[in-house]
Amino acid sequence: MNRRQGILTAAILGAILLGSSRLEAQTAGWPVVKKEMKPWTRWWWMGNAVSEADIKTSLTSFQQAGLGGVEIAPIYGVKGMEDKYISYLTPEWMKMLHTTAGTAESLGMGVDLTNGTGWPFGGPQISLGEAASKLIVQTYQLKGGAKLAEKIKVKEPRQESASLQFLTAYGDKGEVLQIADKVTADGTLNWSPKSGSWELYAVFNGRTRQMVKRSSPGGEGYTLNHFSHNALNIYLKRFDDAFTGSAPNVRAFYNDSYEVYGADWSEEFLALFQKNRGYDFRPFIKEFVSKEATAHQARLKSDYRETMSEMLLANFTQPWTSWARKHNGITRNQAHGSPGNLLDLYAAVDIPECETFGSSYFPIPGLRRDSADIRNVDPDPVMLKFASSAAHVAGHNLVSCETFTWLTEHFKTSLSQCKPEVEQVFLSGINHVFFHGTTYSPPKAAWPGWLFYASVDFTPANSFWQHMPGLTSYITRVQSVLQAGKSDNEILMYWPVFDAWNKAEGRDMPFKVHDIDDWLHPTPFYKNVKTLQKSGYSLDFVSDLLLKKASAREGMISTADNASPYRVLVVPQSQMMPVETLQQMLLLVKDGATVIFQQLPADVPGLGELDKRKALLKDILSGLSFADAGNGVRRMNLGKGKVVLSEDIQKALVAEGIQRETVTDSGLGFIRRQDGTSKYYYLVNHTAQTVNQELALNVNAKAVVLMDPQSGYAGSASFTSEGSGIKVKIQMQPGEAMIIRASSEELTDIKPWVYLDRAQSLVEVEGKWRLHFSNGGPVLPADKNLDKPADWTTFGDTDMDNFSGAGEYSVTFKMPKSKASEYILDLGKVHESARVWVNGQDAGVLWSIPYKARIGKYLRPGKNTIRIEVTNLMANRIRYMDQKGIEWKKFHDINIVDINYKPLDASNWKVQPSGLAGPVTITPY
Repeated sequence: MNRRQGILTAAILGAILLGSSRLEAQTAGWPVVKKEMKPWTRWWWMGNAVSEADIKTSLTSFQQAGLGGVEIAPIYGVKGMEDKYISYLTPEWMKMLHTTAGTAESLGMGVDLTNGTGWPFGGPQISLGEAASKLIVQTYQLKGGAKLAEKIKVKEPRQESASLQFLTAYGDKGEVLQIADKVTADGTLNWSPKSGSWELYAVFNGRTRQMVKRSSPGGEGYTLNHFSHNALNIYLKRFDDAFTGSAPNVRAFYNDSYEVYGADWSEEFLALFQKNRGYDFRPFIKEFVSKEATAHQARLKSDYRETMSEMLLANFTQPWTSWARKHNGITRNQAHGSPGNLLDLYAAVDIPECETFGSSYFPIPGLRRDSADIRNVDPDPVMLKFASSAAHVAGHNLVSCETFTWLTEHFKTSLSQCKPEVEQVFLSGINHVFFHGTTYSPPKAAWPGWLFYASVDFTPANSFWQHMPGLTSYITRVQSVLQAGKSDNEILMYWPVFDAWNKAEGRDMPFKVHDIDDWLHPTPFYKNVKTLQKSGYSLDFVSDLLLKKASAREGMISTADNASPYRVLVVPQSQMMPVETLQQMLLLVKDGATVIFQQLPADVPGLGELDKRKALLKDILSGLSFADAGNGVRRMNLGKGKVVLSEDIQKALVAEGIQRETVTDSGLGFIRRQDGTSKYYYLVNHTAQTVNQELALNVNAKAVVLMDPQSGYAGSASFTSEGSGIKVKIQMQPGEAMIIRASSEELTDIKPWVYLDRAQSLVEVEGKWRLHFSNGGPVLPADKNLDKPADWTTFGDTDMDNFSGAGEYSVTFKMPKSKASEYILDLGKVHESARVWVNGQDAGVLWSIPYKARIGKYLRPGKNTIRIEVTNLMANRIRYMDQKGIEWKKFHDINIVDINYKPLDASNWKVQPSGLAGPVTITPY
């Protein structure tokens, strides 16, 4: 560590310690912080070229920046560092893992471990026999009395190991025969039809030959067959051997999103299909591969997709989680992208994990958005809710998210842009954020250090690193609340997966993040979710399998012992529904539940015993008789509960007394948690309007506390009881979040919240300003005197245009005397984040819209000083390096690329605005 780095590290540490003490004093009433409440980060080990000393240095830096843990993810390496590579899972590699675990524990941090290198699971222990499988179908023509001249052998290149699964013969008179037993080892068919024309369909178990993507040294190899329990056991044995006498000492084992391409078969398929679907798949292979899209074919493929889903759950997800238990670990899993029921796969692990990819847009004034620098992908919150719903329904407390993947172009992401994105994640029910991410980089590595291609660079080399505690403290405060107690959603909504599976096109059906325009957005399910959420209802999704485990008691629906019960089950329009699912719904009704159907199911999925199941469905539906309840709602009492039928689900909810939260009428997003005698509301203002009103909440309370997650301030709110709820006075500017704690018990020793009701005359901070550059590069620009604050990129100074780092604006000014309860500092425009000291006292990091802070306790009448440390983006320095031809892209594999996956060239980038544009004002209230 050079002298400048040492001074910088000491300064950051001192500032954080000061911030922590101030936070502790301000946050009485906030939950006690645990490491899981802090954000964690994915930590890429490039080439595993790590050392014990640098591991300790890095983790200490992460802890000081407010991170609670790391997820080790070994990937490809750095050019020129090959002699430093450590082969995956060797004794030397395990030594580095133990150093990480031990250091993290000493720092109060946690460690998760990707259960492989790169992605997806695979490696040198996977031979072609255990590799991802694919269906290969070849056809042959044969006339009566003739023998097949050619061998029954795979013609596709590089498929020598493909094995014959079955051979189905179709005669022109409707005959269907299985003749695989007539094929010899060399592929000769010892069978000749007596007459007619025959078409033969030979089905082989081939291999995709997909290799592990971005693998690290020692992790290269074929991708695992995720549908084979035997293949999983062989894969995991390598870990068992490495862990023998050398326990990994990690919290969780992690599996990235399912990105196994073209894997649509496994040798276990035929037996499981016969067992679970009740008929033989082989006679239908001709129809299965036909390009004719028929209703019958759609039913066949629905059965196929359901079976693939069951194999993935039973042969991979569940046994993998059981394996983790043997090593005193739990599992984190990204189920999306899987050709299986996402809810079942998410629920089967300890921590379901979703991911964001790209950027959302929020019309918040001042939030910089450049369409050329953001990926045009919307991380739809409904997609995120599959993970949180599975956790809530199964009774898991933690739901994680790979957050900020490709949020903007490399080096152009500000902390302020991170805030609305992570808030979308929170509003979706996520409470355990993982940054994507942080690359292991030795402190001696030249700036910008080692980098990964698809991330926001949460590394010490980033200009915003010294202001990271602003973001991490905010996330920690929010997650401390969102991890408390249990989720508090009143509606359980059925996901009609069989409607999605009932498609004649294609084979397997992966439910991918990037394909939601196909399988999610057009559905009545999605439209109902969006409508109900916008109206102020809270809901979770439930699958057929998870619904089987539900029970009803005292009018509530319980899905797990440690899960919050739901008041109603909503069934959106669904064409296909298994009879067993409908029967379970009606059993819940008989036990006291309320089930609302948008329309009754019209059919059953699949082919097995189709006529019998259709008749049973018809018989069940014929036994339902509804009475008109008015306003388009029909109702039927059944046992202790009710079946309700209405095309307008919201009208049915109103008729059943299920009240919505009216906070959404103000444009606010919200999510609720119930923790003992307290109910928490997390609110976010993603509108362009200030919300200053009495907010109605559906909760009774004896005490209400406002908790500001941006600053940590908390105080008792002004509220009144009204009917079955309360009205709370709330003030939220665009871009702000707020937490309301409503308690059914009296709360003492809480100071009143200071509302900003009567603004006095605004005071512009005037005087002789000085700009001093404290750290960064490529060189530190000279100091500059200013009449007023301005971006340093407006001065025409080349050193300033090329600079990425921190510049300090300071001024001495006179504050007029005023009788005010509070004073609000407004920095105006900031590019991109700021730390403020008022009269030498740390007033905190202002890192997001609206760049305002309460500073009344730091001000004094008359002479005052303000120092504002501003950090900009990395982009200007990267631009300079590319213009000068300085080599920094020294990584193997696909590194470094721009947001469109083309080689990154920053030489033509515009200079990014940097500094404090102001105006800086203070308003007494």
